[in-house]
Amino acid sequence: MIAVIDCNNFFVSCERVFRPCLLDKPVVVLSNNDGCVIARSNEAKALGIGMGEPYFKVKHHCQQSGLMVCSANHTLYCDMSQRVMQIIGQYAMRMEQYSVDEAFVDFSGIPDVQSVARHLVQRIKQCTGIPVSIGMAPNKTLAKIASRFSKKYPGYQSCCFIDSDEKRVKALQLTAIEDVWGVGRKMFVKLAAGGVKTAYDFAQWGVTRVRNSFHKLGEQMWRELNGEYILDLETPAARQSLQHTRTFKHPIIDAETLHSLLVDFAVQVGIKLRKDRSAALQLNVFVATDRFSTLQPYVFRSTFHRFEVATNEARELAAAVGQCLVSLHLDGLPVKRAGVGATLIEHDGVQGGLFDTIDREKQQRLQATVDNLHAVIGEHSLRLASQTDPSSVVSSEHRSPHYTTRLSDVIEVK
Repeated sequence: MIAVIDCNNFFVSCERVFRPCLLDKPVVVLSNNDGCVIARSNEAKALGIGMGEPYFKVKHHCQQSGLMVCSANHTLYCDMSQRVMQIIGQYAMRMEQYSVDEAFVDFSGIPDVQSVARHLVQRIKQCTGIPVSIGMAPNKTLAKIASRFSKKYPGYQSCCFIDSDEKRVKALQLTAIEDVWGVGRKMFVKLAAGGVKTAYDFAQWGVTRVRNSFHKLGEQMWRELNGEYILDLETPAARQSLQHTRTFKHPIIDAETLHSLLVDFAVQVGIKLRKDRSAALQLNVFVATDRFSTLQPYVFRSTFHRFEVATNEARELAAAVGQCLVSLHLDGLPVKRAGVGATLIEHDGVQGGLFDTIDREKQQRLQATVDNLHAVIGEHSLRLASQTDPSSVVSSEHRSPHYTTRLSDVIEVK
């Protein structure tokens, strides 16, 4: 049996763990720069607030309906996600983390698997405060359908099991085709034109019709809806690129301010690389003006720096940012969005360079010392001289403290 374990309204739930005053109230979490809604509590959904809706369109609910607003705190959410995933990993040999708040788990061969699932729900709630729902079925597609039922109907008590053909048929009949995992807009239009309204309608098609209408993924979905096991759990592939980007509250014209912000972005990229135990051979930098401005044309510029030896060290990445900015020739360009990325990533050791003059062993020891200090006294406790805190130019007026990752933000019990 395959299970989907999904955290309920994850970002909102993370906020509620440390702020009980948010319980049973309409809550939304806003995107970076407080632009739009990226997470909603059930109470906020009941107010008709849609996903991706601009904040200014829902702001009136704050006074009219008591809507509570939180700025995205991704540091907190990622840390809470790791805690949830660690608990899930204790219950199964095979697991695929599908997203920050969702995982597929193979419970094959586990006796009394329904009791195990219910115990897992309780364990995650007890250890992290995060409510989860579990859907279990013979394959991924049916497990996703079961997960929807476990969230939608309280009678399931957070666990829904499709463990018989009778339950499978009933679940398909009650599931709109657009709610099936993997059905995108184009596929939905094609299915609707063929008279398909529910997952059951599609499952009733013949294999020849499915093959003539869709590619391999469409046939895989159809087979799984009919109970076959097709899609196996996947092992996450090593990242080939990563980036750190931000949209600013106001356009940045001052070159020194922009430089210090991009250095901070490069430092964050370095943290991600070291966490993955990898290094990058190329650093990319881009800047862009406001694409919605009526006062000036949209401008996008990018460049890159190629290292002699792949690196993840903060000072080396920061120096590359300075060189990239010189080549971009900004000349007072009002930058609204910018980012730093790493490509040509090496995972299995770093190949040295013939003309490399840096003492790599000394560099690694220094960086490890800095990382250890950050782990003990906070990420921003020790900075590069050219590095600044981006919070001054990125709007996050409603962001909660870093309760689990910053010592100064740990809640005190009096």
